[in-house]
Amino acid sequence: MQVVILAGGFGTRISEESQYRPKPMVEIGGRPILWHIMKYFSCWGHNEFIICCGYKGYIIKEFFSNYLLHNSDITLELKTNLIEYHENNADDWKVTLVDTGENTMTGGRLKYIQKYINGDTFLATYGDGVSNIDISKLIKHHFYEDKIATVTAVHPPGRFGSLELSGSNVEKFTEKPLGDGAYINGGFFCLNTEVFKYIDGPETVWEAKPLEMLSQQKELTAYRHDGFWQPMDTIRDKYSLEQLWNSVQCPWKIW
Repeated sequence: MQVVILAGGFGTRISEESQYRPKPMVEIGGRPILWHIMKYFSCWGHNEFIICCGYKGYIIKEFFSNYLLHNSDITLELKTNLIEYHENNADDWKVTLVDTGENTMTGGRLKYIQKYINGDTFLATYGDGVSNIDISKLIKHHFYEDKIATVTAVHPPGRFGSLELSGSNVEKFTEKPLGDGAYINGGFFCLNTEVFKYIDGPETVWEAKPLEMLSQQKELTAYRHDGFWQPMDTIRDKYSLEQLWNSVQCPWKIW
């Protein structure tokens, strides 16, 4: 199944990094978070990607254009400019890079890549978040519910430690608990191609009118994921993900 990744936004909340590169190219452990997302899907058997580029999209194109070069041992004949590739460690991916416009909204980006979709169903996600979601179960849920769209419902990660007080005594301290029990849109969609008729044009925000209409028509189902999920919205999130990547058990590193 093809995987569509929204990777064209400005990433203003992480401007310390995004002023130089697209947000999906901000690195975790020396690799762009976009690579981590693709690697995760690949582990579930999904190796064909359509990347919706926008802001500084040429950086994403250059990364994949030189992917084989950066992941292989090579011999260069400088006079003839011939390159001999030896040990090749590049991933077996097919990547379609599409310039969907710098100012296009999320729905418009999806609409733009409609012509590259093969088949009736595809996966989609944002280019700035990682999770340990079971992709196979997400797909099974989508077909079982028989709706046009499935969204993964997740709990937002906590930002601050919580205190349970008794008078002036701290009875319990919990470091960064999850939110108040409510679910939010965690991305990781499974979609039928019928969703394209809910998107008007470049100005359409996917999370607004299309999802609202699908919900009203009872064509939007939620796959509940109570495990790990973490977006990279701020530089603080980047540092947190770096710590997890360097830990013994990184939640999304299943390869």
